[in-house]
Amino acid sequence: MAKIRRLSVKLGRKKTTTPGAHPGSFSIPSDALVPKALCFIYDNDSFQEIDVTQFDQLKNAYQELGEKTLWLHVSGFGDKSFYEDLASLFQLHRLELEDVFNVYQRPKVDEYEGHLFFVSRLLSMTDETLNNDQLSLILGKNFVISIQEKHQDFFDPIRQRLRNGKGKMRTLQAGYLAYALMDAVIDYYYPALEKIGLKLDDLEDELLSNPSQDSMNRILQIKRELIVFRRAIWPERDKINDILRSSFDEVPEETKLFFRDSYDHCIQILDIVESYKEVTASLMDVYLSSVSHKLNQVMKVLTIISTIFIPLTFIVGLYGMNFQLTNPETGESLPMNMPELNSPYGYIGVIAVMLLIVVVQLYIFHRKGWIRFRE
Repeated sequence: MAKIRRLSVKLGRKKTTTPGAHPGSFSIPSDALVPKALCFIYDNDSFQEIDVTQFDQLKNAYQELGEKTLWLHVSGFGDKSFYEDLASLFQLHRLELEDVFNVYQRPKVDEYEGHLFFVSRLLSMTDETLNNDQLSLILGKNFVISIQEKHQDFFDPIRQRLRNGKGKMRTLQAGYLAYALMDAVIDYYYPALEKIGLKLDDLEDELLSNPSQDSMNRILQIKRELIVFRRAIWPERDKINDILRSSFDEVPEETKLFFRDSYDHCIQILDIVESYKEVTASLMDVYLSSVSHKLNQVMKVLTIISTIFIPLTFIVGLYGMNFQLTNPETGESLPMNMPELNSPYGYIGVIAVMLLIVVVQLYIFHRKGWIRFRE
């Protein structure tokens, strides 16, 4: 028997603090990765890239920033003192750090003194597994800090744009960089949804030809993946809508124009998710219909076999009765008691009659369309 694959996506994974702990408290998971920090300092005419190995490098770069823009990308939570120093340098609130480390936060935007705090969901598909990670963004007047739990590289295209100095990356303020990072997160939804669409197409063909329990399991897996997408993209749309409707100093009006494009992408993704949910529901119906059809076919075959054997069983049972043509005591003839019993061709005659009955039944079933000898 084939093993049923376990669903490889979880609806949510939340790390919580101890019940009753004071607000802003957080703890580092024991399996947390060592932080890797990469810092970019740029303006329209210059660009500098720093691989941060000691916190003093970051501190000196920020103190000498001037009119330039700083982007710090950190991946990994395994050094609490590093984040304590980071919060002190950029005047981050303890509640922000709590949201950073409690990695299942819904997409949102919070306003703090001197900066904004954003949360986005990083959804990507590797093989058959949907990865659901969190990206925390802190946007100040001249700096952007992006933090994620794993050492996965999602933003290499943005770094290349900064290095090459193409487009508006260096000419606009830090708000545009924050937009570019959040827009990249949304762009990753499209290839993941495309893979889900391909899986739905394959499942549709499989369900029409050979439905199985594994097919049902994969339908349920896709259904759970779509729930994850829906739980991510709905608040993401609301977050961008809040940015567009609010007057944050960190997000100038010229940058809001680009956020409108991200808002449109959220609407498109929502439409795709809803249409895929309908397809998944229809595939569920197709699976149940296919299984029911297969069961009906089996029951039809068994019913036909039973129907064929009903008259044969009657004949066999009739001739299995212990009647005789003569009285064994008196020798008197009993003409009404099965004269075929002493016939030299009685056995062959009964078999021939039984075969004739089977042929006649099969012919009638074929004429009525209940069975087909040729497709």
